[in-house]
Amino acid sequence: MIPFSVLDLSPINQGSNAAQAFNNSKELAQRAEALGYKRYWLAEHHNMPGIASAATALVISHVAANTRSIRVGSGGIMLPNHSPLVIAEQFGTLESLYPGRIDLGLGRAPGSDQRTARALRRHMGGDTADNFPQDVQELQEYFDDPSDYQSLRAVPGAGLKVPIWLLGSSMFSAQLAAELGLPFAFASHFAPGFMKSAIQIYRERFKPSATLKKPHVMLALNVFAADTQREAERLFTSLQQQFLNLIRGTPGQLRPPVDDIDALWQPGEQAHVERSLACAVVGDRDTVQEGLQAFIDEHAPDELIITAQIFDHAARLHSFEIAAEARAALQEKVTV
Repeated sequence: MIPFSVLDLSPINQGSNAAQAFNNSKELAQRAEALGYKRYWLAEHHNMPGIASAATALVISHVAANTRSIRVGSGGIMLPNHSPLVIAEQFGTLESLYPGRIDLGLGRAPGSDQRTARALRRHMGGDTADNFPQDVQELQEYFDDPSDYQSLRAVPGAGLKVPIWLLGSSMFSAQLAAELGLPFAFASHFAPGFMKSAIQIYRERFKPSATLKKPHVMLALNVFAADTQREAERLFTSLQQQFLNLIRGTPGQLRPPVDDIDALWQPGEQAHVERSLACAVVGDRDTVQEGLQAFIDEHAPDELIITAQIFDHAARLHSFEIAAEARAALQEKVTV
């Protein structure tokens, strides 16, 4: 059975704050580690009232300091917002503090609206996303063994060979990951439209590298699991409301679930949200196990990264427990 990992945005619940979000992330990471999840990734977003992981490297350090063995990383760092040298130093520091446990997932989008993106940019003039391939390669160089003639080094960072992943929701990063021989993670949890095409391009064009000999695809999947089907569907309405608010241009803190989501949206809005969240498994234990198996059978990922924007912290922990139980059950089927 393929590995399962966790994608966390450190959600800030309505009426709560970032401090509580970070504590919840710590507890979820500790539970994920105990349940056998392979990685725990945090995502960079900015100017989002419901997401606390803007200073992603700091939150990664918080999680890594409170766990022992699970790999911790970014899903991802939005590289156009940063100088490659700064990211090399940050993740070189993380790798030095928590050796052998740090992943660096890189994205090409700003992780914010355009106004916020302009405020984040390290320089003006031209779209820094256009420099993404060059920035990735520059970052790789900082992590390589330094030469005697190299005048600019990441300290710490040089020689640490922090694993780099490329993240994407379209074909661009799939092609670049294939060209550079890097593992590729697709954002199917919110942008599934190009998933199949991106996977196909990545696998067909992959060139082996010093760090990766064959393609490695990780797919993101929303999994909302509960003891009953009805409760799982109710928990899912928090994420549906979050996307509805994004469509309306009114992002906010993560809202509690509602009994009747249909009362909140118009048909066009409903269609938009359902398209965005098409890669979701929502249900009780049996439904989740069947849904996970069907998704894996159809798309054949090498790894699955699960996310769940669930309002109630205890329910969120329980959802990841049920998903881990489902993986164990699927593993038994494979070995029988």
